[in-house]
Amino acid sequence: MMAPPADANGDANPDANSDANPDEKVQEYENFISEVLKRDLQKVFEQRDAVFEKISLYLQLKNTIQSLQDAGSKQLKTDVDLGCNFFVQAEVEDASRIFVAVGYGFFVEMTHDEALRFIEKKTSQLTDFTDQLTKDSSKIKANIRMVLEGLRELQGLSDVPESRRRDVF
Repeated sequence: MMAPPADANGDANPDANSDANPDEKVQEYENFISEVLKRDLQKVFEQRDAVFEKISLYLQLKNTIQSLQDAGSKQLKTDVDLGCNFFVQAEVEDASRIFVAVGYGFFVEMTHDEALRFIEKKTSQLTDFTDQLTKDSSKIKANIRMVLEGLRELQGLSDVPESRRRDVF
């Protein structure tokens, strides 16, 4: 949970802020929203997008494995990216076993069935993680909304009509 702006020493001291000018308080809270909460929200979105990308790659691998199983052929001809979009043609004599990235730079040799089971477990785990990231983003959005409501009260503004409201992100 995020803390409200602190004093110059980094201490959250409510008595120090009680002497401050309301305009200074408003400025502190606006800075807190833009420098802390919105930055945290952006990081959560970027992290969630990266996890979605991993899920996409695993599902692409699943489709490739299923295509190999449907074809029933042990040989495979494919293009391999050497880096910087330089491709070479490769021919695999026995495609019955494949290497699957399991994380932290490690690869494990698996049969097609083992790989499919691993992909199911991994995508389920990653989906649960994206759900948690979505909940985290909702909490941050709620914190932003709460601080904005506090700012509205500090400035003595009336409630914003429903038609003029919009999502934070």
